[in-house]
This record gives sequence, structure tokens and C-alpha cells, in this order.
Amino acid sequence: MERVKIGVLGAGAISGIYFQNLTRLFTEVEVTAVCDLFMEKAREAAEEYKIPKVYETMEEMLADEEIEIILNLTRPNEHYRTTKAALLAGKHVYSEKPLAAVYEEGEELVLLAKEKGLMLGGAPDTFLGAGIQTCRKLIDDGFIGDVVGAEARMVCHGHESWHPAPEFYYQAGGGPMMDMGPYYMTALVNLVGRVKSVTGLCAKSFPQRIITSEPKKGTVVDVEVPTHTAGLLQFENGAVGSVLTTFDVYYDRQDFLEIYGTKGTLRVPDPNGFGGSVSLLRPETGSFREMPLLFGYQENSRGLGLADMAKALRTGRACRADAQQTLHVLEILTAFETSSEKGCRLELTSPYQRKKAMENPLVAGILD
Repeated sequence: MERVKIGVLGAGAISGIYFQNLTRLFTEVEVTAVCDLFMEKAREAAEEYKIPKVYETMEEMLADEEIEIILNLTRPNEHYRTTKAALLAGKHVYSEKPLAAVYEEGEELVLLAKEKGLMLGGAPDTFLGAGIQTCRKLIDDGFIGDVVGAEARMVCHGHESWHPAPEFYYQAGGGPMMDMGPYYMTALVNLVGRVKSVTGLCAKSFPQRIITSEPKKGTVVDVEVPTHTAGLLQFENGAVGSVLTTFDVYYDRQDFLEIYGTKGTLRVPDPNGFGGSVSLLRPETGSFREMPLLFGYQENSRGLGLADMAKALRTGRACRADAQQTLHVLEILTAFETSSEKGCRLELTSPYQRKKAMENPLVAGILD
């Protein structure tokens, strides 16, 4: 297969693992260019990962006719503007999460991509890893019977104690639901199916946060977004789920995700990872037992979704982390705050159908 040419927009903290995997693991893509507001970051990435082109501006990179897919690693509140520019330039786009900061912007991007005949999709792609794909197989094969419920929790006290530039987590497009919620909601829709309605309650427990990490230690950040969200999910198949995401709570573990069925319970690994421990409880055993992982990509495989998009581009098959999924997840994420503000349950409008499950690769890094 002729390798798909990738241009990377943004060389911040998350870019390292993308560069590593896209240049060393996924052999059917080729990173040909990088661009960042800080040229030094772009040059460092180009030197370390042997990327031939460094662009000073996004516009210059988008004018490069060789580039087929733009990997958008800009900050969340910049996703709409930069993805729109790439689509208007005729580029396919794979974006870091979320698709946009508000649902209407995401919807506009999806319609634009469809109008121009371009592929649009994005993170998270952790649902394609060994952990959640194993859970999907166990559910699809009937090990827990019919799904009746789910529970998801992401609990921590924010990122200002470790992140070098955590301000954006408390600005538009940030907050625990928009930051970490995509992992949990993407896992849930892949395991249970489309969400029909959402009910939410949101709060800003602390109006300001103080950065305690270097190099901005002592900086005071005004909180613009909800930092504590509790909600209920009504799935189209009748199952009911509960979710909690918070940057306000001290706790001894961050992740929790379980799926409840008529014949058993499935404990899902951290959806922010690709592998992890999968445990199944059946009435005949009465306790959780760890299950073997049945698929590839157990390690940090960020870029897997982009590699899948590239293969879809060449073969004409469906992309697994496509625009339908990222838009449906975005509607779920934003509906919690809207529901809280309006004091009512919200019926969702975006369609969603689960895509084909993963296949074990004959060669790591080459997709089916």
C-alpha cells in the first residue's frame, strides 16, 4: 500500500507519542511535515523523528499538495478553527479530542467534510486497543447477557499539580468532561451503543485554581467551565448508565468503568489506555476473574485511529474513529452542561452505529 502522507499541526505535550508511533510503528503512514506556533518545538520534533518539512504557519502547511491527512494536535478550543481551515484546504483531518468545544461547531465540521467528500475523525483511539476490544468481544459473544447498565467515574483533583501549562483545562473546551470524558463516552458507545438521552448536573466547586507545577508555579487561573459533572445516560437499547467526572475530588484511584448485564458484570480497564486488566464476574463464580487480552495494541498506541483512517482512505472501507462517532460523543459531552442549565433531560439527535470490531494484525502496525 502506498503510504499516506501526514502533516502534524501542533508539537505540544501529546505529540511525542504520536510522532513515535507514526514514524516507528505504523508503517503505512508517513509524517512529512510538522507545524507549531513555537518553531523551536517543530524543529526539535523534525530533527528527532526525521520529518523532512517544517512550516512556520498552518496556512503554509495546508498549501502542501503532498499532504493528505492533517493530524490536528492543537488545543481543544482551537480544534474548530484549525480543522475547518484544513477541510477548506481539501485535507482529510484526524483531530485530537474533542472534535470541537461546542456541538454546533462539531456539526458544522461534519457537514463541511461531507460536502467536500473528505474524511473526518479523531481521538480517542484507545477503544481500538486490546483492553476495550476484548471487552467488546466478551459482550458481543454474550458473556454478560444483555446489557442493562453501566457506571463510569473519572475522579481526580485537576492537572495543575503536574502539567507544565494547565490553564486550558479550565478554559472553554476544557474541564473534566471535555478532557477525560471522551475516553469514557467513546468506550461506552462502542460497548453499549448509541446514547438516546442525557441528564446532567454540573458545578464549579473552586472559582480559581493555583498552579503548583513548574514553570508556572503560583499562577492563579480563573475557572470558566464546570469542574464537577454527574449525569445519567439512557442508551437506545434500554440500558441506563451513570457517569461522574471531576477535577474537584481527592481519591485513591482515578478510573472506574463497569458494564452490567443479565448474566454477569464486566470490569473495563482504564479507557485512557490501550491495554489494562479486564475482569469478568459470572454468577457461577461469584467473584471477578481476570480475562486474557485477545487483541493487539496493548501498549500506548496513540495514532492507531489515524493509521486506521489512512487504511480506510486507501481501501475504501469505513474508518472506525470516524466523524459520526466523534460528533455523537461531542453531543453527549456537551449535553450534560446544557441539561444542567435547563434543568431537564435532553434527547440527543446525532446518529451512531458501532463500526466493525478490530482484527488481530498479522504484522504490528499494519491495519486490516
